[in-house]
Amino acid sequence: MSTLICGSIAFDNIMVFHDRFKNHILPEQIHILNVAFLVPEMRREFGGCAGNIAYNLKLLGGDPLIMATVGDDADRYLLRLDDLGLSRAHVRRIADSFTAQAFITTDLDDNQITAFHPGAMTYSHLNRVSDAPGATLGIVAPDGRDGMLQHARDLATAGIPFVFDPGQGLPMFSGDDLMQFMELASYACFNDYEAKLLCDRTGRSLEQLAGEVEALVVTLGGEGSRIHAGGRWHEIPCVKPYAVIDPTGCGDAYRSGLLYGIAAGWDWQQTGRLAAVMGAIKIAHRGGQNHRPTRNEIAKHFAKAFGSAPW
Repeated sequence: MSTLICGSIAFDNIMVFHDRFKNHILPEQIHILNVAFLVPEMRREFGGCAGNIAYNLKLLGGDPLIMATVGDDADRYLLRLDDLGLSRAHVRRIADSFTAQAFITTDLDDNQITAFHPGAMTYSHLNRVSDAPGATLGIVAPDGRDGMLQHARDLATAGIPFVFDPGQGLPMFSGDDLMQFMELASYACFNDYEAKLLCDRTGRSLEQLAGEVEALVVTLGGEGSRIHAGGRWHEIPCVKPYAVIDPTGCGDAYRSGLLYGIAAGWDWQQTGRLAAVMGAIKIAHRGGQNHRPTRNEIAKHFAKAFGSAPW
């Protein structure tokens, strides 16, 4: 009953600028921008959508199987996967490349300037779903463009239901590409901005697009989420977190709850609630993989929010 997580493994290099960008960027000189920011704080986090989703699904007691590509610099990440008990049987190392990396500079107003190097992620299409027998559910998360198209076709050909989750990769695809994904997928998940972009690119309403899949999920940040299934919208409330520290990876944590609920055969209300709980737990911690609740603690958080434990 493995869940195949097709997506990126990445390092997030996060730097804090102890001032405000607006004090150093002159609007009238933006056309000749040449600035440098002193960042005395810097940390490196384990990230990438596949890594984050698998980490959270493992916390829930699921059986995630990562399919991703990494570069020559991935040793620390691979050792971490071993320590966590996450299989790296389908994590392919690409010689003479870097693991995908984000370089994020944040100022005191929480504005961010990000540079992203895809590195080995560009070669994700070299992985084939047929090389991972035993998967009964999948997700196509942000990855190399060719890899996302390849893995969606592979999963559909193998008869494995999967979630289409393009995330920040959505702008890479045309309206025709996106319709192909929706026709191949069993489920789809977007945030509210991505959902609007999806409608613009395809020329269809959300309700029309929802007709292509068993369930279409739209996350709304602090306003909760909505799941269109069975011909109607299911409203999922936001779970109040213990603290709001860092939203990085909250969407991935939410998706782990979706995958767990789908694999367990839960109804959409229960599935969405677990997803919301996972997002709330994550946002109270810095980085995408630094929260460590036990399964029992997750159940207690769920019970506090919704009145009864999920298991």
